[in-house]
Amino acid sequence: MSLSIGIVGLPNVGKSTLFRALTKNPVDISNYPFCTIEPNVGIVKIPDERLELLVKISKAQKIVPAVIKFVDIAGLVKGAAEGQGLGNQFLAHIREVDVILHIVRSFEAENVSHIEKDINPKRDIEIVNQELILKDIETIERRIQKVEKEAGTRKKEAGAELEILENIRESLRKGKMALSFSPPPYLFLLTAKPQIYLLNSSDEKNVRELEEEFKKKNTSYLLMNLREELDISELEEEERKEFGLGTSKMKELIKKCYQTLNLITFFTIVGDTETRAWPIKSGKKIIEGAEMIHNDFAQKFIMALVVNWKELVEIGSWKGCQEKGILKEVGRNYILQDGDVIEVKHN
Repeated sequence: MSLSIGIVGLPNVGKSTLFRALTKNPVDISNYPFCTIEPNVGIVKIPDERLELLVKISKAQKIVPAVIKFVDIAGLVKGAAEGQGLGNQFLAHIREVDVILHIVRSFEAENVSHIEKDINPKRDIEIVNQELILKDIETIERRIQKVEKEAGTRKKEAGAELEILENIRESLRKGKMALSFSPPPYLFLLTAKPQIYLLNSSDEKNVRELEEEFKKKNTSYLLMNLREELDISELEEEERKEFGLGTSKMKELIKKCYQTLNLITFFTIVGDTETRAWPIKSGKKIIEGAEMIHNDFAQKFIMALVVNWKELVEIGSWKGCQEKGILKEVGRNYILQDGDVIEVKHN
């Protein structure tokens, strides 16, 4: 399963700093616009205390955590939808991700230039979102042209679709993000993607107005000092204490991204060989989880044994769970639950 978070925002807001802190990968974080041209891609482990507890039971030699992909995308500027800066390239990369992590600069720094010349987080958010909306309007207008050409051969269906498309265009022109009115998925609209706002600042006063607005709109957000997060990621615990650095919020961010992707985790234990966490979309059947483990498991599926991770940890072994009769036998239509530990039986 390849699900990704796209790190977006104006140039010089901290995108590459965050990417480096997340992945521990050296990336260019120079102070000039469009430092990132081709997107940096990194795989990030999902922190999960449950996996650690299961490993204590299994004594596994190999531990495989769940992961998600982060993509550091080039900075956007006003006019991107018309091709300004790296606009078309930027917007194409956004189309490929599942969730947008929108970095907003909320800090003052004379040595870090701002493409709009001053610090105004609310304006910067509007610039990025407006460019996404403009690109979506362009997408809708192209679709309208296509459907109008097909109207002669499928008049009834084309008429119904045109009405939907025109309503969507009107909503977008009013500045509404597509996520608020659930357009058909086949349109692949940029503003239909969930967004997490990350306010890059250590001063809550700078972003209090925005936080209130996010709360009213029930929008996901975090306040983080990304320069400090990078320092924390590069230092040992004793060094962090020596420099008086606070506690990292990186785990909180990663978990929020995971939840926004609508993922849950199930686990497998192969004796003392491997204990693994598997990310899967919420609501998926166990047969789909079996296919993730191995293609043959789905094709040759007979049934599966399932136990909640907490019960397994409390009892202390898979065999113990078997003896106490708490392993559930389930068929291919069983809906996986977060924290399930499963064993697939197959031909």
